[in-house]
Amino acid sequence: MYDLSTRKRALALVAQGRSLNSVSKQTGISRAAIRSWQTRIEPLGWDRARPCVRCRDTPGHPEQPAAYAYLLGLYLGDGCISYLHRGVYFLRIACADAWPGLIDACAEAMRTIRPDNKVFRVQRQGCQNVTCYSKHWPCLFPQHGPGKKHERRIILEPWQREIVDAYPWEFVRGLIHSDGCRITNWTTRLIGGERKRYEYPRYFFTNTSPDIVQLFTDTLDKVGVEWKSLNQARAAVTISVARKASVALMDAHVGPKY
Repeated sequence: MYDLSTRKRALALVAQGRSLNSVSKQTGISRAAIRSWQTRIEPLGWDRARPCVRCRDTPGHPEQPAAYAYLLGLYLGDGCISYLHRGVYFLRIACADAWPGLIDACAEAMRTIRPDNKVFRVQRQGCQNVTCYSKHWPCLFPQHGPGKKHERRIILEPWQREIVDAYPWEFVRGLIHSDGCRITNWTTRLIGGERKRYEYPRYFFTNTSPDIVQLFTDTLDKVGVEWKSLNQARAAVTISVARKASVALMDAHVGPKY
């Protein structure tokens, strides 16, 4: 761990126009560490965070279950949990630069679930990784495990199922914001001898994990949204919501990315 003054000295050298490589050689600090300080200079301080509700003698639910349901959807779509050291993990969710509102919503959900842990954003090509360090991410997301999510079983714990049942739209919204989209399709129709363009919106959700797809469609069934699975040659499964009434429901509770 580097103290704040060390971090400031390294960043001051970078501010002089020095390359990360030259500053790293002079200070003995890795380029990755210096690069991360350009995003967030303060030490993380995870040991000062409040206890996890799942680690109590009698485990409880997250204090903000709606935010948790949304973050669960984001995690199952575009998130991963990785081990750092000393029992600390980091949750990272990749959010495309095209949707700044989504990035803000993701960061706010993380901050709501772990309010004493810092949330920061790391710029990558075309996206930002919204990240938060905590010892308790595996407690809060027990779907964490070795390998890719689509290569292992993804089953909600009973307490997670209770939250999703209570806040289904937040869960659907998180899944759409991660691996889904709202688009406008169009076709032409012959009306009064004149061919006119006709546009209609629809939602798509694509994921390679059959378990995650099942969680999505089961939740759609519970909120009364009609859907169908598209025939595709690739391994991923795409779910389409195209019926007018169902799209209207999705628009009322989910809406397009922003």
